[in-house]
Amino acid sequence: MREHQEIIRAPLITEKGSLMAEKTNQVLFKVRPDANKIEVKKAVEALFKVKVLKVRMIRYLGKMRRVGRNVGRLPQWKKAYVTLKEGDKIDFFGGA
Repeated sequence: MREHQEIIRAPLITEKGSLMAEKTNQVLFKVRPDANKIEVKKAVEALFKVKVLKVRMIRYLGKMRRVGRNVGRLPQWKKAYVTLKEGDKIDFFGGA
């Protein structure tokens, strides 16, 4: 079993994510590429002390990058849309 801090990599703070947090009570997280919905749900509930209703996930493939004649690839990553129970909230900015 992986630790909760390993599963959740970082919150995604975007304009779209801020609007979703206000309107639909959803929060975006960048998670490990091999994490599943059950692991993400347990990790969010344990780390932030909130009730999770639903988790949706999207997998992103790494983009090709080129420096001169050397070609490489950025790493794959996953985004999780976490729907919280009505009344629960996660504040990433600490009330700022």
